[in-house]
Amino acid sequence: MRYVTKVGWILGMLLLAAPLGAPKTATEAEPGSFVIVFKDGRQQSFRVADIARIEFNSPAERVSASSARFLGQWKVGNGVGGTFIITLKPDGVARKTLGSEGGMWTVVNGEAHIAWDDGWHDFIRKVDGKYEKAAFRPGADLSGSPDHVAEAAYIEAH
Repeated sequence: MRYVTKVGWILGMLLLAAPLGAPKTATEAEPGSFVIVFKDGRQQSFRVADIARIEFNSPAERVSASSARFLGQWKVGNGVGGTFIITLKPDGVARKTLGSEGGMWTVVNGEAHIAWDDGWHDFIRKVDGKYEKAAFRPGADLSGSPDHVAEAAYIEAH
């Protein structure tokens, strides 16, 4: 009973605090729904009945044990004798010092899979106790043979 009373008081206070006759938004919420307004001004309405739970996680909390070992900077081969640096961040963003610098990454079957903005894909994986980077050109079958394989060395943890 205490819980119901407390919830009633909170809801009552929220209703009293809401301005009367507030201006309507472009995506006015229906009864039993709420609206999220994003930083860029976009709005999205959700029906409360459709929501199982709402989670607020920091990027560090979203890092799984399998992805944590890939976080940070990697010195990798470019397939023709040179090297460049790949940085994998906790929020899934990837950066590199060669070509199109941006991309996104995730862990699939124990490997870091990186999709670069220029269409290339790099996989960082452990083979026979050492890390390697496998590179796939844009449009390549990612389950097939890579265009080249080069050494990968973990140089700095994130």
